[in-house]
Amino acid sequence: MQASLKDYLLLHLIVLIWGFTAILGVLISLPALELVFYRTLIASIGVALLFAWKKKNILIPPHQMWKVLGTGVLIALHWILFFWSARVSTVSVCLAGMATTSLWTAFVEPFFNNAKIKWYEVALGLLVISGLLVIFKFETGYWLGLSMALASAFLAACFSVINGRLTKRHDPYQITFYEMTGACLAILLFMPVYSIWLTDGAGIQWTWQGMDWFWLLVLGGVCTVYAFSVSVDLMKRLTVFSINLTINLEPVYGIVLAVLIFGEKEKMTPEFYLGTLIILVSVLIYPVLNYWNKRRKTVRTLG
Repeated sequence: MQASLKDYLLLHLIVLIWGFTAILGVLISLPALELVFYRTLIASIGVALLFAWKKKNILIPPHQMWKVLGTGVLIALHWILFFWSARVSTVSVCLAGMATTSLWTAFVEPFFNNAKIKWYEVALGLLVISGLLVIFKFETGYWLGLSMALASAFLAACFSVINGRLTKRHDPYQITFYEMTGACLAILLFMPVYSIWLTDGAGIQWTWQGMDWFWLLVLGGVCTVYAFSVSVDLMKRLTVFSINLTINLEPVYGIVLAVLIFGEKEKMTPEFYLGTLIILVSVLIYPVLNYWNKRRKTVRTLG
């Protein structure tokens, strides 16, 4: 099927929605763990209702189910660190760290697939490190938040590579349901330890405040179920290259939205934006070089 202008605009809308998630993490009053619990609960219920509405089978073989549920634990850790990073620093710092996800993937994927690391991936990795050093040098007060964002980006790279394998065997919506369920159950099982040791005696915050219920529905319904469903549908008409290239703009959209919504709180030093620009340039260059390298190999093979 041919891609239309509407498809490309819809893709940018999805990336804009994903860029808004860190902002929701600040708008919602719940701590990171409770927030992710509600997000995964809403998402898993949403996908289950979607399957029921379409009258499709949601079950997968038990021996495969455990692998998908286990991947959900990685996703839970990724989201907890992601929202925690935005809380202890700023949305902009969080998204600057998350901008390294595609480059983490460049190193994680060859490790999982026993493939060679490409020279340009190493070069771009060093460029990202230089951008992080610029941020760390001038924004020392945010080192904890940026470190959490980097760890979250690494986990995102790991489960993305795993999902790349899982999608060859299962329907993407089935994967989403079991991963969200796995994440939700993992957090629920961890709650007693979290309540006793990590809440400073305050206990678990189950109660929503103010507009929390609305923002949680937006986070679980729009940012998770809807955005995922549309992105899967777009893969039928758009190339993987064009999708990955556009997704790399997520930190840009997120940082712009954060400055517009939170104003002075999100304004950083010029050196922060310089470091972030270095990271984003390296991230945007990567798919171009990767595409060029594949084309070169194809031409050499045909020749």
